[in-house]
Amino acid sequence: MLSYPAATTREEKMNIIHHIKDRLLQLHGDDILAIGLYGSIAQGIDGPYSDIELRVVTQDGVSLPGHEFIYPPFKIEIGMKQKRDILKAAASVDDSWAIKAGAYVHLQEIYDPGNLLAEIRKLPLEISDEAIKETMREFMIWEPYETMGKIRNNFQSENHSYLPLGAKDLTWQTAKLIGLANRTFYHTRARTLEESLSLPSRPSGYDELTQLVMRGQLSETDHVYELCEQLWTGLNAWYEQMNIEYKLKELPF
Repeated sequence: MLSYPAATTREEKMNIIHHIKDRLLQLHGDDILAIGLYGSIAQGIDGPYSDIELRVVTQDGVSLPGHEFIYPPFKIEIGMKQKRDILKAAASVDDSWAIKAGAYVHLQEIYDPGNLLAEIRKLPLEISDEAIKETMREFMIWEPYETMGKIRNNFQSENHSYLPLGAKDLTWQTAKLIGLANRTFYHTRARTLEESLSLPSRPSGYDELTQLVMRGQLSETDHVYELCEQLWTGLNAWYEQMNIEYKLKELPF
């Protein structure tokens, strides 16, 4: 077995985080407004093999390169954004909002003399209901609708080897929609499916297929296809309940 990725303690991670902070401030001084820690370490749910994720906020007009690298025994990601850009990003919503918003909401201060990170943490929670619904409408067209077409095509052509992948895709896409509908962000990608099952607003047919995906029990492809159809029906009924219409009655041009 390879010795890497290597296990490290939380204390070891925090020590290198503060070393990186000091190095960045030494190099860039007042160009840096804040340094925040996000991800599992910021939330206190990190494991021995968790990586280190930092956001560095610079003055507007100061562009610094980001870094993602292995510095044994650590994997380290340092994202650099100018103040105006990170404020815009934190206040925006897309189909991955439920996955990405936590990276702003959970920002933990490493260096923040101006209390900027507190402002950033609030922005994802201020997204309007209208923006959420419009994102859900667009995403339904871009991903789940197309995925269901692929599932039906491959089932009818008896290419059943695709069905487990199609089921995983449809489940993951629905989990993203569930996070949006409930205005809830997931703590980590690894827990997204598990956490989605506890949210109050979910389409019918979701739970059974998701349980199969989580257990990896996708070998009975006829049953998997049936569950995909049930979820697709439930997903459309769920949209109707929320008054989200994604099908046009006439051409848009």
